[in-house]
Amino acid sequence: MSAHPAAPERRQATGRRDTHAMMNLNFGIELETVGLDHAGLARAIQGALGGTVDDRHRVIDGKGRTWCVVHDGSLEGAFSGEVVSPVLAYEDIDDLQQVVRALRHAGARAHASAGIHIHVSHPDLDAGAIGRLLKMVHKQEELIHHALGIREQRLQRYCKPVDAEVLRRIEAARPKSAEDLKAAWYGSRNARVCRYDCSRYRGVNLNSWFYRKTIEFRYFESTLHAGEVKAYVQFVLALVQAAMKAKAASSKRREFQPASARYDFRVFLLRLGLIGPEFKTARMHLMKRLEGSAAWKHGRPEAKPAPEAAP
Repeated sequence: MSAHPAAPERRQATGRRDTHAMMNLNFGIELETVGLDHAGLARAIQGALGGTVDDRHRVIDGKGRTWCVVHDGSLEGAFSGEVVSPVLAYEDIDDLQQVVRALRHAGARAHASAGIHIHVSHPDLDAGAIGRLLKMVHKQEELIHHALGIREQRLQRYCKPVDAEVLRRIEAARPKSAEDLKAAWYGSRNARVCRYDCSRYRGVNLNSWFYRKTIEFRYFESTLHAGEVKAYVQFVLALVQAAMKAKAASSKRREFQPASARYDFRVFLLRLGLIGPEFKTARMHLMKRLEGSAAWKHGRPEAKPAPEAAP
């Protein structure tokens, strides 16, 4: 009997270790907005984090980090722009949230044609881990699409699903080196790596890894809700850490079940290590679009009627 209570404790301890490792990953983020011009966006960032602004709308914040405000081709008009963060660590998420709130309060808005891109990097992120990451995402991708509320227009153009042919090549080659992975992604070891290669328009973009050594996640709809942005960052960090830790991964597509989607995604998030109070808000934001019960896969069981009292 004593073995049963110990099992949850071991699982919780493992979750804490995974969470700690996830916090060692670096990330960067690109926020596409409308409603403010480049100067207004830069002033909002400066107002949140201090520092100085140069004539190219770059903000050197109070910690010496450079935030850039640049043009984005998917947005039209002078009152739009993309905020590109510096390389950030997990402990910088609070600063990121301050920036998001400042942009919103200054008049920036999310837009249907805009999105959020998150880049993740770590020195130990190798070809094997990246191959496992693609397989893990492919397995849960339909559930991820529904959880994030991705519009069909973006799925068809800017954040397409994992390429089935790329996945087939990865599973056949089991890449161990960057060259192996390059051949699987582009279909050739001699492919020329270009920043604007059309292969970048995937929910998980490996073209970015070959160009700048970051995995780019492009799934996220535009938002200036600081809690949602934090949830998205925590989600991708957990995904990458899980792929780095795993020894193997299955790519078999999981059938999407609307009635149990909230439960299924909660289980997935817990397996990624998003456990406990630190990730309570993330779980809420990531599950809020899904149907069903988070606690019961097939709905809460009906209570049995109380037995009648003896006469």
